[in-house]
Amino acid sequence: MTTRSTQKSGAALARGVSAAITQAVAPTLETERLILRPHRMQDFEDLATVLATPHARFMGGPKTRDETWLSFCSDIAQWPLLGHGAWAVDQRDTGDFIGQISIIQQPNFPEVEIGWIFLPQVQGNGFAQEAASAALTFAFASLGLATLVSYIDAKNTRSIRLAVRLGAAPDPAAALPYPDNIVYRHPHPEARQ
Repeated sequence: MTTRSTQKSGAALARGVSAAITQAVAPTLETERLILRPHRMQDFEDLATVLATPHARFMGGPKTRDETWLSFCSDIAQWPLLGHGAWAVDQRDTGDFIGQISIIQQPNFPEVEIGWIFLPQVQGNGFAQEAASAALTFAFASLGLATLVSYIDAKNTRSIRLAVRLGAAPDPAAALPYPDNIVYRHPHPEARQ
């Protein structure tokens, strides 16, 4: 028979082990204004809040907490399983969580994708481009990927503009995970020269 305190200490131990595994696999990247770090449990609440709003309309949302939980866990679990996954993005000067940048491949994704979501209140400050640039550099230099894609809803003009600023171009021949997506291909920096 277990006691309540034993159950609590076991849960705390499991969280600590999980955090240690993710931090050992997911690197921390730093830019001038941002820190891309392994996710912590606290990040879930902010993501669940933003994904429950119309802001998530281009990501299959608004999403329930259960749907966000499955997504959150999947993005984090890809680090030990696939060698890439999602980072939480913090502002360097405040330490505030402001979004997520990810290099992921869900089962229905034909290719590895770089994706992003940032809290509405920080949009328009160039944070997504700064974080995505760091993630692209990591993907090409450390993961050895030759290309990445972004699957973007055709109505998501803000993400389309960001993909173009990052050097991506539409790839109409690429396979789609969803019929309303456009594939933007991010070529390896050497391929651009």
